[in-house]
Amino acid sequence: MIDIRKIYNILGEHFKTVQTPIIDLIKAQTDDPFKILVGTILSARTKDETTSQVVSRLFSKINTPQDLDNLSVEEIEKLIYPVGFYHNKALHLKKLPSVLHEKFNNLIPEEIDDLIQLPGVGRKTANLVRTLAFEKPAMCVDVHVHRISNRFGYIKTNTPFESEMALRNKLPQDLWSNYNSYLVSFGQHLCKPINPRCDLCPIYSECKRINVTTKYERKMV
Repeated sequence: MIDIRKIYNILGEHFKTVQTPIIDLIKAQTDDPFKILVGTILSARTKDETTSQVVSRLFSKINTPQDLDNLSVEEIEKLIYPVGFYHNKALHLKKLPSVLHEKFNNLIPEEIDDLIQLPGVGRKTANLVRTLAFEKPAMCVDVHVHRISNRFGYIKTNTPFESEMALRNKLPQDLWSNYNSYLVSFGQHLCKPINPRCDLCPIYSECKRINVTTKYERKMV
């Protein structure tokens, strides 16, 4: 039987020794729901190193949703390049102020069902914003959380959405807030999709992984 609290605590210690994921860093530096939201939108399908450079440049120009109103889509594109899908993300950011004004009185909403009404916000982004910006229970599942939770055998699912639902049902709620951060950091540095560093893995003795080259794992890369 997997001791999830033991694994959680070990990964928490590992988290302290490596570079902080960019959205956690934005939280620590700004504690601003708007900037956490924008950073999370920009970070999708983008390496943390790139996102870090982009948010630094963007936040030197904007501090509030209204500041985005003063920029054209083309200007936003130049500021956020080269994040992944920067054309689409620029359009989402340009629409964000009007949606916040019309639906949420210019405030970043806290509830998942409200957050996913914002342009460019899916469940992963909504859950992460709810967790980091508002410190409320949410289960953020990205490719790292999906892959690693399956890899060490805690759940058995085929998609991130299935993983979110499974973890909501199984993972103790007091572990939700940091679960994403710990597994993202672990996945970036050691438990990579291909050639994971099992020789350095602090939870190797707890892991149920048998063969990284199986068809099941390749689907989750």
